[in-house]
Amino acid sequence: MSKLDPRDPLNQLTKKIIGAAIEVHEHLGPGLLESAYETCLAYELEKAGLKVERQKPLPIVYKEINLDQGYRIDLLVENRVIVELKAVETITDVHKAQILSYLKFSKTKVGLLLNFRVTQMRHGIQRFVV
Repeated sequence: MSKLDPRDPLNQLTKKIIGAAIEVHEHLGPGLLESAYETCLAYELEKAGLKVERQKPLPIVYKEINLDQGYRIDLLVENRVIVELKAVETITDVHKAQILSYLKFSKTKVGLLLNFRVTQMRHGIQRFVV
């Protein structure tokens, strides 16, 4: 696997998001609902001066059918990174497929899947690039 270029603005942004997620996890621990982590992570990111949209509707188009609010993205940061939060025992292939679908339909290139139900946050971070 190649190293990520730390000078790349998108990599710097994901690093800030991950840092904020670690901060939230250190204060709250692993036993809460996803919505609590979402609120606190959005707070940390906004406090860092980042634009954050919570529960952003993601329209889905299927042939002639337009589903205006087919899905909701947990967090969209700076219109560039999708952050999908989980508080589950194990991340499954369905969770991974979910964030990959969000990336596809939103035409966003980078996503973070963050699972807060871990003893150390670094074990709950997965980065996706399409």
